[in-house]
Amino acid sequence: MARQRISSGSTFEQEIGYSRAVRAGDWVMVSGTTGFDYSKMTISDDLLEQAEQCFQNIDAALREAGSSLKDVVRVTYVLPNVEDFPKCFPVTRKYFGDVRPSAMMLTAGLSDPRMKIEIQVTAYCGD
Repeated sequence: MARQRISSGSTFEQEIGYSRAVRAGDWVMVSGTTGFDYSKMTISDDLLEQAEQCFQNIDAALREAGSSLKDVVRVTYVLPNVEDFPKCFPVTRKYFGDVRPSAMMLTAGLSDPRMKIEIQVTAYCGD
C-alpha cells in the first residue's frame, strides 16, 4: 500500500516528528489540528476563529491528499474546557452538517495554553 505524507509547513511537525496527514491507500488520517495559521505561526485568541482555522488547515491537508471534508468518516474534538464545545456547534455544523461523520469530544489539556480546540479526522476516499 502506497503511503503519502502531507506537511502543512508547521514548525511543530519537525519539532515533534509527525505529519499533518498521512494517506495510506484510500484512507487519510489527519493529525490533531489546532487553530494556528501555519503560514504565520500565529493563533487567534477567539475560540470560533480557532475552530474555523482548524477546519481550513484540515481541508488543506485533505485536498493535498486528494480528499475533501466530504470524505470525513470520523472526527475527534479536543477542548480544554467542556463548556466551550456548544459554542463551536455553528462552526462544526457549517463543515459537517451534511457530512455527519462519527464523532467524539474529549476534554483535555492541549500542548499550548493559547490553544482552545484541536480537531482530528479520518477520511475515506475510496469508491
